Amino acid sequence: MHTIGLFEAKQKLSELVERAGEGEQIGITRRGKLAAMLVPVRNNVSLKEAFADIERLRKRTKPLPKGVTTRNLIEEGRR
Repeated sequence: MHTIGLFEAKQKLSELVERAGEGEQIGITRRGKLAAMLVPVRNNVSLKEAFADIERLRKRTKPLPKGVTTRNLIEEGRR
């Protein structure tokens, strides 16, 4: 698995998605810690199945701390 920092990943997103589509797993780090993974899509996965997978992940995610909004996180990621 190859890892890349968030800042660089934002600049090279198209390239990273292409590489993931070719089978490579790419870890994205934030402040030195693994924060996300780009992985190839399973073969023959339907759009409905993909969204069901996303929904399962959302249900596992903890709610944001009090006073933190999605907008705050987006703005922080742009810095």
